[in-house]
Amino acid sequence: MDKIHLVKLCVGAESIDDLLHWQASGRSVSSDGMPRHVTRMWPKQETALLNGGSIFWVIKGIILARQPILRLEEVVREDGISRCGIVLDRNVVQTRPAPRRPFQGWRYLKPEDAPADLPTSRANEGKLPAELDAALAEIGVL
Repeated sequence: MDKIHLVKLCVGAESIDDLLHWQASGRSVSSDGMPRHVTRMWPKQETALLNGGSIFWVIKGIILARQPILRLEEVVREDGISRCGIVLDRNVVQTRPAPRRPFQGWRYLKPEDAPADLPTSRANEGKLPAELDAALAEIGVL
């Protein structure tokens, strides 16, 4: 069975810590308290996405992290419109920085095009300024 990922801009976040802080605030959680991202469109490749897919977060123009996708759930808000809730694992995995141009919504990301996870030995290293991270990723150093 095939696997596919999603890539999504993490609007308003300056760092992975901002993403974690927003998710810890509980403003968007599933019925069982897991973090979720609500989007207008339901992924057509649902089966492949739920076969080990992750959402890769683009922060300040760079993919920096991913979260495994646990399930999709229907979300109906006050306006009565049905949306897709992408329920995520609480574990945020840092990835090798990979530059990504701006886009709207989310996009599919093939596993072979996804940045690799950072080795756990590097996950606790001090973070570089976002501009330096972007420049290094752009020239392929990171």
